[in-house]
Amino acid sequence: MARSRGLSWPQCTDRPPRDVGASMLVWPGGQSGTIGGGELEREASSTALGISEPRLLHRALGPDLGQCCGGHVSLAFEPFTTASLAHVPEKGVFARPLDTATPAPLWVESARAQHRSRGAPAELRYADGWLMETIHQPRHPLWIWGAGHVGRAVVDVLSPLPDLAITWVDTATSRFPDHIPPNITVIPATSPSLLAPHVPANAHHLILTYSHTIDLALCDALLRRPTASIGLIGSATKWARFRSRLTAMGHSAEALSGITCPIGDPALGKHPQAIALGVGHRLLTELAQPQQPHLAQKEQSA
Repeated sequence: MARSRGLSWPQCTDRPPRDVGASMLVWPGGQSGTIGGGELEREASSTALGISEPRLLHRALGPDLGQCCGGHVSLAFEPFTTASLAHVPEKGVFARPLDTATPAPLWVESARAQHRSRGAPAELRYADGWLMETIHQPRHPLWIWGAGHVGRAVVDVLSPLPDLAITWVDTATSRFPDHIPPNITVIPATSPSLLAPHVPANAHHLILTYSHTIDLALCDALLRRPTASIGLIGSATKWARFRSRLTAMGHSAEALSGITCPIGDPALGKHPQAIALGVGHRLLTELAQPQQPHLAQKEQSA
């Protein structure tokens, strides 16, 4: 298995396919991630499958590959095996030599020390034969409640995004599809609302279950704790009924304003994939903006 990582896009006169640090994993018959597609990615994939040791490749996007954006790109190729993966940290600074046998230079040791003392992330850098980066961890927890048609469509759309840590909940293992992306945490729970006290306070929620009873219990439980956002599948009529019932349970109008129902973009239609696209667009728009958690009302009664 080999990974190719873009290092730089100097002097690119148009917008490049991906940003600095874009990466992908390729293996015989498969690939995860992308460095932008097109001829660059085709060549990089072919090269990665044939390497047995780290190497660098420098390409002029226009003259070499016929890509219209122009400029130059540098790619680092690394073969990963079960043995070499054991030396990759789960988090923190990951620095290693690519084309040198020299000890770590001073700037690498300095970055490691700053990360240990202050948690400072290391910028992607290649110099003196060494490549350094910070192992990426998803920043935004997303809990998807329900593994029906819409839940599956939402997972298909959102699971490739590296900044989302997705937890998927339904009432039984049999309700989940046979194939689940490896980065998804699956939790079968007979009573999903009992999980609410254990959810991170900065989590986003999409309530998409098959049962209005379960949906209502989840709304009630999640409103009693901090959340980043709550989306509930349903019509305006469903939300009117839920709003009335949740008010009777002791939730204030301000608290109920933290629930979005219907979800997605009604203009796109009701097909599961259309709902997923609308939900994804709204969530990514929210994540691009600074936000404060929606806090549960302390005075709410049980």
